[in-house]
Amino acid sequence: MAAPTASLGPSTLGQTSPGSMAPWCLVSSGPSRYVLGMQELFRGHSKTREFPAHSAKVHSVAWSCDGRRLASGSFDKTASVFLLEKDRLVKENNYRGHGDSVDQLCWHPSNPDLFVTASGDKTIRIWDVRTTKCIATVNTKGENINICWSPDGQTIAVGNKDDVVTFIDAKTHRSKAEEQFKFEVNEISWNNDNNMFFLTNGNGCINILSYPELKPVQSINAHPSNCICIKFDPMGKYFATGSADALVSLWDVDELVCVRCFSRLDWPVRTLSFSHDGKMLASASEDHFIDIAEVETGDKLWEVQCESPTFTVAWHPKRPLLAFACDDKDGKYDSSREAGTVKLFGLPNDS
Repeated sequence: MAAPTASLGPSTLGQTSPGSMAPWCLVSSGPSRYVLGMQELFRGHSKTREFPAHSAKVHSVAWSCDGRRLASGSFDKTASVFLLEKDRLVKENNYRGHGDSVDQLCWHPSNPDLFVTASGDKTIRIWDVRTTKCIATVNTKGENINICWSPDGQTIAVGNKDDVVTFIDAKTHRSKAEEQFKFEVNEISWNNDNNMFFLTNGNGCINILSYPELKPVQSINAHPSNCICIKFDPMGKYFATGSADALVSLWDVDELVCVRCFSRLDWPVRTLSFSHDGKMLASASEDHFIDIAEVETGDKLWEVQCESPTFTVAWHPKRPLLAFACDDKDGKYDSSREAGTVKLFGLPNDS
């Protein structure tokens, strides 16, 4: 399983369509009403603010289901949680306990008080923001780099660097199943219906298993190179994958066919997020901007400027606010020191 750090160089494939894809370069007849409306909103809400979060780079950001809190996981071995107040993030707590980098975290899908962290220290930890305590530490077999919580809240899946995915009962904190894969597993996710489990892999494929049986359903050749990340839209209509070929592809959940591609990035796509209404898709890479596309047309809606590669993006579950984190250096004092900030785009220009 690939660690999320290696630079793979700019893509020369950015303008070509992956193998067996639907025609996606259809010319649209000008921006949609939705795009014009959102562009008008962002013209008055294009401010990005930075919030100190960690003493080293931030690998992962995620919102609680109610949108009140943002969590971040860092190379500094901690997680931080912020409260969203009007137009700013206020740091609520720092969560210590892991013995290695916190590579990914996620919240319980319907309980806004619980989140889980995956670490290179061969554990996952479940935390409760009400007590600010770790309520469970689960030992796993390898260095963990990917984690997701099932939509029904009952299971946590964690993937490690040895391409083993462990399924953990969220109530008993015991392992329910374990799968060793023969390919490089990158990102993992359930579908919204909780009956299929998706993995992106190093050969450019999306592997789909039935759940809970974990029997292979289909393998899709999604990209000509390493398929890095996957996200499902909240409406359950689409999922998106990002790849080392710098393309984002959008897939119909029911038909499992590619409906369009987004090719404005030049570097491997590291992170994706759908907006709460499923109508915008943010994608980011080592390019110094985050692309925001309209899902239905693929049209560029906005781009968020950043000064360094972006590791993680997350739309707020109710508002057009985008949290993200980059490979920032603290230029004021020492250009090699990592800044460890969390950023928020979509704030009023006069805030």
